[in-house]
Amino acid sequence: MKIFTILAFSLSFVATVLAQQIPDSSFIYSIAQPKYAAGTGPIVCVDAAHQNFHTPDNRFYAFAKLLRADGYLVNAFEEDFSAESLKKCFILVISNPLHEQNASSWQLPNPSAFTNDEIQAVKNWVNDGGRLFLIADHMPFAGAAHDLAQAFGFEFLNCFAMDNRQRSAEYFYRSNKTLQAHEITADIDTIVTFTGSAFKIPRKAKPVLKLNATYTLLSPQVAWQFDDSTPHLPADGFCQLASLEYSKGKVFVSGEAAMFSAQLAGANRTPMGMNAPYAKENPKLLLNIIHWLAKN
Repeated sequence: MKIFTILAFSLSFVATVLAQQIPDSSFIYSIAQPKYAAGTGPIVCVDAAHQNFHTPDNRFYAFAKLLRADGYLVNAFEEDFSAESLKKCFILVISNPLHEQNASSWQLPNPSAFTNDEIQAVKNWVNDGGRLFLIADHMPFAGAAHDLAQAFGFEFLNCFAMDNRQRSAEYFYRSNKTLQAHEITADIDTIVTFTGSAFKIPRKAKPVLKLNATYTLLSPQVAWQFDDSTPHLPADGFCQLASLEYSKGKVFVSGEAAMFSAQLAGANRTPMGMNAPYAKENPKLLLNIIHWLAKN
């Protein structure tokens, strides 16, 4: 594989997409029959206490807006994780956390965003019936979430899952089984992601998005900086979405975050996420994931 071909794509992608990412507050997805009457659904806590790149007041504005339209109560969670603090949540969403040393420096090393006590608290909470939605994008986010994911048997690779066909969005199809059969995908044919990470799943987990040989997993020293010496692996056997029923609770893991956002990116304000015209089924997938997590 020639890394320089991916490098050329990546630099172009960064220039157009990562130069600026702002929430698209105009995004609307029509829900014919909301799951709950307004404000009567389960409480969804979205982590905002761990240098998160996505919070309900910023890049996950549309995420929160969509869930509220479906009747859920969505709150920013601004505390450390503990047995006491987690009592406030029925579903806990953690999207792109970072250790404080990486808040403004996306280079190795990428320590855990969570203390050992916090990880144990979340594990105990799920074990007792809590519902965790853990989202960790490309490096450095996957590194920051690694230890928490590992507590449930998921092994994040702190990488960029790069489409060797050099596209700015990745497509997962039911027809080629990159979009797997699962109760949350029963009414969905195509899902779009926007450059994430990859992980191996535990034996009892169920894959939802599977990477194949058209992807390479690149692990740079600095985010978005690749050359021919960048460590890389083939993507076969890795996933970007998976579910796990864990004791009395549930865990859903994603290796990509923008797919659940609605953002305007770059100087041209290019739609990225659920507002992209080619990602029309992404909002349905998000609702299905939340419904699966909330279901007893």
